[in-house]
Amino acid sequence: MRSFTAAATTSPGEPWLNIAIFGAFVAVTMVIVFRASRNNKTAADYYAAGRSFTGGQNGSAIAGDYLSAASFLGIVGAIAMTGYDGFLYSIGFLVAWLVALLLVAELLRNTGKFTMADVLSFRLKQRPVRIAAATTTLVVCFFYLLAQMAGAGGLVSLLLGIGDQLGQAVVITVVGALMILYVLIGGMKGTTWVQIIKAVLLIAGAGVMTVWVLALNGFDFSALLDKAVAVAENPAILDPGMKYGVSDTSKVDFLSLGLALVLGTAALPHVLMRFYTVPTAKEARKSVVWAIWLIGIFYVFTLVLGYGAAALVGPAVIAAAPGGPNSAAPLLAFSLGGPLLLGLISAIAFATILAVVAGLTITAAASFAHDIYASVVKKGKPAPGAEVKVARRTVVIIGIVAIIGGIGANGQNVAFLVALAFAVAASANLPTIVYSLFWKRFTTKGALWSMYGGLASAIVLIVFSPVVSGSETSMLKTDAIDFAWFPLSNPGIVSIPLAFFLGWIVSVLDKTPEDPKKQSEMEVRSLTGIGAEKAVSH
Repeated sequence: MRSFTAAATTSPGEPWLNIAIFGAFVAVTMVIVFRASRNNKTAADYYAAGRSFTGGQNGSAIAGDYLSAASFLGIVGAIAMTGYDGFLYSIGFLVAWLVALLLVAELLRNTGKFTMADVLSFRLKQRPVRIAAATTTLVVCFFYLLAQMAGAGGLVSLLLGIGDQLGQAVVITVVGALMILYVLIGGMKGTTWVQIIKAVLLIAGAGVMTVWVLALNGFDFSALLDKAVAVAENPAILDPGMKYGVSDTSKVDFLSLGLALVLGTAALPHVLMRFYTVPTAKEARKSVVWAIWLIGIFYVFTLVLGYGAAALVGPAVIAAAPGGPNSAAPLLAFSLGGPLLLGLISAIAFATILAVVAGLTITAAASFAHDIYASVVKKGKPAPGAEVKVARRTVVIIGIVAIIGGIGANGQNVAFLVALAFAVAASANLPTIVYSLFWKRFTTKGALWSMYGGLASAIVLIVFSPVVSGSETSMLKTDAIDFAWFPLSNPGIVSIPLAFFLGWIVSVLDKTPEDPKKQSEMEVRSLTGIGAEKAVSH
C-alpha cells in the first residue's frame, strides 16, 4: 500500500513515466488514424466511415464515445465522496440506453443520412429546421467538450504536479491540438478506431483494478464497504441521500438529474451520429445491444472502484488532491500498483478524453458543414469536395473554442458538467426527434418552438442556478457574485416537459400542416429502411 501523506500537494508516481506511456498511446493511435485516413474521399467516408463498421465494432465505439472522463474520473470520484448517491449517475447513464434502443436507434438509422438534422428536416421545412438542429448540436457538443477539457486539466494537474492555472491551460491546449489532429486526418473512421481501442483499454484497465481491489478484501464486497465506512468515518456513504436527500430541494434536484440522464442519451448528437456508421438498421440495433453490455459491465466496475478509492485512499485525501474528486481513480491506481499502474490508468484516462473530444468535434463539424453549409447555404448542391473542406476548417475553429472553454471550466466536477450537457440535449433535441418519428400532426413551427424553447430554457435556468453562482461549489466562487434564483442544479425537470409542451401546443395551433405524403414516406422509410441514404430536400 502506498503512502499518501504528500498526495494532496505533490504528484504521485513518476511524471516522466506518465508522459511516456501517454506518448506511446498517442503514437500508436496516430498511426492507426493515418492508415484509416487513406479512404477518406467522400462526405460519407469522412462523416460516416463509409458505413463500413459492424454492429459489434460500432457498439464498442459507442461505448468508447459514451464512457467519457465523466464515467471514469467523475463517477469513481462521486462514489468515493458521496457513496450511494454517486452511483446513481451510473444508473441514469445506463438505463438511458433502453430509451435509445427502443425509440431511436433503428428508426434514426433508416431515416437519416449523416446527422440528426437529416431526420428532423425530412418532412418539415429544410432551412429553419436544419439551422435549429445545427444550433442545438453545437451547444450540446460545447457543454460536453467543456467537461472533457476540465477532466484533462484535473488529471494532468495530479499526474505532473502542475498546480498553477497557466500550466494546466498549456496541457488543455495540447489535448485540444491532438484532438484537432485526430479529426482532421482520420475523420469518422480514424476516430472510431481510436474509440474502439480506448473502450477495450478502459474496460480492461477498470477490470484489472476491480479484481485487485476485491482480492485485497478477500473477494468480499461487504468487507470492502465496511473498510470504506471505517476510513471515511461516515456510515452515510452506504445509504441513499448523502448528497440528494439533505433537503426537499436536493430530492427534486435528483429527479431532475435522473430525467436528464435517462432522456438525454437518446438525444446526444455524437451518439446519434454513430448509428450512421453501420450499413443497416439491424446492425444499428445490434450496436446498441453491444454498447449496453459493455457500458453496464464498466459501471459495475465503477461501484467497486469508487468504494475502493474511499477505503484505500480516503475521501479526505481525494478532496485535498489537485483535481479533487476527479483524482480518485488515479490515486487508487497509485495505491494498488505504484507509478506503473498509475501511468497506465492515467494514459487510459487521457485516451478516454482524446477519443470523446474527437467524436464530439467531428459531430459538431459535420453538423455545421452538412446542415448549414451544404444544405442551407448551397441548397443541397455543394461543389465536389467543398463540404469536407468546410468540415475540416470547422474542426479547427471548434477545437480553439473548446480549448478556451476548457481552460475556463477547469476544476469543475466532470460528471456534473456532463449531466448539464444531457439536460440541454434532452430539452432541445429529444422532443423534436420523438414527435418527428411518431406524431403525424407535428409541424415546422412546433419543431422550432420545441428546439429553441428547450435550448433557451435549459441554458437560462443553468445560468441562474447554483451551478454558476451563489454556493461554495459554483463556477463563480466569489461571495460578491450571486444571481442564482433557480434553486435546482439541473434544469431537466422544467426544461424537458416545457420543450415537449411547446412542440405539442404550437403544432396543434398551427394552421399550416405539413405535406402528408412526406409524412407517409418518412414512416415507411423509418420502419423498413427503403431509400435510407438518399438526401432529402424540399
